Amino acid sequence: MNLLKYAEQQLIAKTNIPAFRAGDTVTVNYKIKEGDKERVQQFTGAVIQIHGDGNVKTFTVRKISNGVGVERIFPLYSPFIESIVVEKKGEVRRAKLFYLRAAIGKKAKIDELKEDVVSEVTTPEVVA
Repeated sequence: MNLLKYAEQQLIAKTNIPAFRAGDTVTVNYKIKEGDKERVQQFTGAVIQIHGDGNVKTFTVRKISNGVGVERIFPLYSPFIESIVVEKKGEVRRAKLFYLRAAIGKKAKIDELKEDVVSEVTTPEVVA
């Protein structure tokens, strides 16, 4: 059993995957083999779920193509994934965004997470 965990850790340690979560818009560059040729295809969309643990972890990306919703499930540690680029961070309150499947128009939009600007807090002067 320890040998299996060691092999999984070696597989996971070799990849450099950016931190992302559900609601983020990502571009996945995925290698596709057609006959004897190999090319890289980009798939840009919103992450609607991250599922699994360890080396079997997967994530689902959803995009709208010609008015039709398209979802694709990618294994996170697949050797066919060339790179994952986080385009923008989304502000959501759920881990699984399946409600986006039925949402139309503005309801299907994910708000962008705004970086918290730390303002200088001035302490009131104590008058003695």
